[in-house]
Amino acid sequence: MKYPKEYLDEIKLRLKVSQVVSKSVQLKKRGKEFIGLSPFKNEKSPSFTVNDEKEFYHCFSSGEHGNIFDFLMKTKSIGFGEAVKILAAEAGMQPYRFSNFDKKKELRFQTYKNIYKEYSDYFSKELFSSNNKEVLNYLNKRSLTKNIIEEFKLGYVPWKNNFYEDLLKKYSEEDINLTGLYYKHDKSGKYIDRFNSRIIFPVNNISGDTIAFGGRIIKESKLAKYINSPETEFYKKGGMIFNLDKAKACRAETNEVIIVEGYMDVVSVYSSGIKNVIANSGTALTDRQINLIWKFFSNPIICLDGDQSGQNAASRIAEKLFPLINEENKIFFSVMPDGSDPDDFIKGSGKGKIFIFFKRKKNNSNIYMGLPP
Repeated sequence: MKYPKEYLDEIKLRLKVSQVVSKSVQLKKRGKEFIGLSPFKNEKSPSFTVNDEKEFYHCFSSGEHGNIFDFLMKTKSIGFGEAVKILAAEAGMQPYRFSNFDKKKELRFQTYKNIYKEYSDYFSKELFSSNNKEVLNYLNKRSLTKNIIEEFKLGYVPWKNNFYEDLLKKYSEEDINLTGLYYKHDKSGKYIDRFNSRIIFPVNNISGDTIAFGGRIIKESKLAKYINSPETEFYKKGGMIFNLDKAKACRAETNEVIIVEGYMDVVSVYSSGIKNVIANSGTALTDRQINLIWKFFSNPIICLDGDQSGQNAASRIAEKLFPLINEENKIFFSVMPDGSDPDDFIKGSGKGKIFIFFKRKKNNSNIYMGLPP
């Protein structure tokens, strides 16, 4: 039987390779890696390495290479299924049961991801359409280059587009409804695109699959500036972190990550050269989110807007999360100056200044740990 990719990814997310390997191999830290004597071959000089960032081990003396599942299979002479059960238990997860319900859920998730991918692909191309020059000009004025727009796969959803009809040619109405991308108009009974006339920001899970969107209007209006996908069977706001799928690549270089408030803040800071930046998807920072962040970065820096509401938000977050702080996992706060947010700061001061701002040492008066003074 085949385990769902998401289940296996969750195990790997919760367990570092060094954590699993160190139960049978004595490891020493060396730079970004760990090194020890090979468990596959007798040797006097260590040639066995573990890389937590890349999630693999490699033995230079025997040529053995793999992930945590491979390591257990080869060192304990067990099958893949048994290795999964052992590691799931170690990760504090329930064993996976191959029931008809689970199989159907996995098929629904595959369909869900496929619809989101097609939607994202279609409207990311629409952004560069000659009919939407105004939108591209708006993003260019925000100092976002074509490369950054494409890297984040930003898109634009024009008013009264016909993509719902295109989806109906391949998917059932029920499948499309499960995504939350459309809602039914009370009077006309027609399905309306939730993100009409908005720039869309794909929200990816830790594996890089798009499972939701944030949407932003580009003109002043009575409409909300930002909206998010509604919660679905596969998208829970309280457990999602925007851009963590990209930012986690920085964990071998730093134990710090910048947490900002909005999607545009993330994209702006990222485009300035600071890749370890994330946002908490339009919700108050939850225990689940901070625990997920700590699996990759032990010293997150919460960077809030420099106005009174930003200060108040910092106090609320600190009061809620302060009991979770320990020697290994801490929380720092950095409030932007002059009532600005990170996006405003970059536009006003330049990319170099934001880089310097975030590179200040933690004992600087602007960056503090725990409850704000």
